[in-house]
Amino acid sequence: MQFKDIIGQEVAKKHLLQTVKENRISHAQLFLSPSGSGALPLAIAYAQYINCEDRTETDSCGACASCRKYEKYIHPDLHFSYPFFASKDIKVATDVLEEWRQMLLENPYFDLDIWRSQLNADNKQANINMAECHDIIKKLSFKAFEAQTKVLIMWLPEFLDKEGNALLKIIEEPPAHTLFILVAQNQEQILSTILSRTQLVKIPKLTDTDITTYLIEKAGVSQNLAEEFSFLADGNLIEANTLVNDISNNNAGYFAEWLRMGYGNKVSAMIAFTETAASWGRENQKNFLRYGINFLRECSLILSGAENLVKLPQSTMEVAQKLSVHVLSMPMIEALVEELEKAHYHIERNANPKILFLDVSLQLVKIIKFKTLPQGNQYIYN
Repeated sequence: MQFKDIIGQEVAKKHLLQTVKENRISHAQLFLSPSGSGALPLAIAYAQYINCEDRTETDSCGACASCRKYEKYIHPDLHFSYPFFASKDIKVATDVLEEWRQMLLENPYFDLDIWRSQLNADNKQANINMAECHDIIKKLSFKAFEAQTKVLIMWLPEFLDKEGNALLKIIEEPPAHTLFILVAQNQEQILSTILSRTQLVKIPKLTDTDITTYLIEKAGVSQNLAEEFSFLADGNLIEANTLVNDISNNNAGYFAEWLRMGYGNKVSAMIAFTETAASWGRENQKNFLRYGINFLRECSLILSGAENLVKLPQSTMEVAQKLSVHVLSMPMIEALVEELEKAHYHIERNANPKILFLDVSLQLVKIIKFKTLPQGNQYIYN
C-alpha cells in the first residue's frame, strides 16, 4: 500500500512524511478517524514508507523486496491485530490472518460489519482478548527479521477491554525499533491507560470532492450520480461504495418490487422472485437484505417527520416517500426489519436460499397485506 493509493487525506500524508524526514516517529501513535476515511490503509502506507529500501520524497518505491511483501501483507515484520470472534479453533487474530489479508487485498476500506461477514461469527461478540494481547507481546519481543522497524497495526482498539492493560508496558517501553499504530474510530471507548501512552493523529473524513472523483474514476459513475452519492455518504467511502453496489445490483428496484408483491399478496410473483434471489450468490443476497434493512430504517425517519435526515438517492427517496405514506407504519417497519435481520443471519450460515426467501416473502404478506405483526410467539391483528 503506497500513499498514492490512498484517497484524499493530503494533509495527513504530508504530516506523516514529515515525521519520517525529520526522524521524529513516535513509537506509539493513535490514528483517529471516522469510518470510511481511510485510516487503516494510511497506517499501512506509512509503515511501508518507513521500511522502504528506496523511498522517495513523497512515497515508498513499491518495487524493493520490503515493498513487494508489504503490498501482499506478508512482510514478517508487519503484524496486525483486530477484533475477531473467538471459538474453539480461533484463539488469536493470526488464526484468521488469511481472511484478513484477503479482505485487505479486495478493498482496504471496510468496517466491522463487512469484516464480520467474512467470518463465522455466530452470536459471538467481537473483541481483542487476553490471548491476543499475550500473542502481541510474544511477537514483538523477537528481533526484526528483515526490516529496520517492526510494526504492529491494531485496528479498532476500542475492542480491547481491561485485558488491554497487559499491553501497557510494551507500549510505553517497547523493544528497540518497534512501532505501534492504533487505528480507532471512537476515542471515548479506548482504555484511558492506553490513550495516554499514544500520540494522537487526527484524520478527517473525506471531502465530497475526494469521493466524487473516486466514484467517477474508479467506479465509473456519472458526474451527477457521483456528486449525489458523495453528498449522501458524508465523507464515508464505505457508504459511497454501498450506494454504488446497490445501484449496480438494482437492490432498490428489487426491494421496492418485493414490498409491492407482499402488499398485493402476489404469491406466484414471489415464488418467481425467490428463484431470482437464489441465483445471486451469498454475498449479493446479504447485500440485498442489508439494503432492505437500511431502506426501511430510512422510511422510519420519514414517518417520524425527520425527512431532512434521510440519506437516499432522489429516485429511491420518491419510492420511500410513497411507501411510507400509503403502505408502511412504524410497527410494520419494526417487524419487517426483524424478519430481514433473521434472514441475513441464516444466509450467513448457509441456509437454503430458496426456502429462506420464500419464507420471508410469506412473512412480508402477513405483515404488509394482513397487518399481522409478531409479538413473541403470538400474532396480533390490527
